[in-house]
Formats: sequence, C-alpha cells, structure tokens
Amino acid sequence: MTSETLAQCMHTNPVVVRRTMGLLREVGIVRSAKGHTGGWTIAADLRSVTLRQLHEALGEPAVFAIGNRNETPECLVEQSVNSVLDDAFAEAEALLLQRFENVTLADLAGEFARRHAQWRSERTPS
Repeated sequence: MTSETLAQCMHTNPVVVRRTMGLLREVGIVRSAKGHTGGWTIAADLRSVTLRQLHEALGEPAVFAIGNRNETPECLVEQSVNSVLDDAFAEAEALLLQRFENVTLADLAGEFARRHAQWRSERTPS
C-alpha cells in the first residue's frame, strides 16, 4: 500500500505514515518499493513480531497519555500525589508492556479476519 492509501485509511497525513513506516523499516518489519507499483509491504513473519517490538521500534512512545501536568511542582501535596501516581503508572506500564510481549501481529490479523468475516456475514442477504 502507498503512504497516501494508508493515510486515507487512518485519517492522517501521508507524511506521518511515511515517518512511522520508516521506523518500522529500520527494524525490518516493513519494506518499501519505489515507483508506480511501489508502496509498503510487511517484511517480517507476523507470528514473530510482538506489540512490544512495535512499541520499541516506534521510539517507545508513552503507553499512557495521562500523568503529571507539572513535573516539579512547588506544592507539597502535588509533589506527594505525583510521587504516588508515578509509582502506579510505572507498575501499570510494566504490566502492559509484559502483555505486549505475548501479542503478535498474527494475533491481531486473526482477530481482524474473524471480525471481518462476521461483519460480512451480517451484511450478506440471506
């Protein structure tokens, strides 16, 4: 698929897709071909690529989008709350990343295929 096609599917900009896919290409998960029939293809065995590997390949973005709003607050109460939350978020992130090690792209592809088959059967006239 081209970056433009992927961007349309994900409702984003092709530049974002190219940047992301470039990171995945660096670790051998995808490959790209130039030219009229070019685009991105999966280069790795889906059974061998885990969500943890994807997470790491994409620069280990934050797992959680919530956290401390002020890293160095003057308020002692806020410092205390942040300290406790930091520990809780660190524990939760470690557990989630551990789970990511056990989920492969093949698992996701299988789940998609199951859902797509169900979706098609629900829309096919009897």
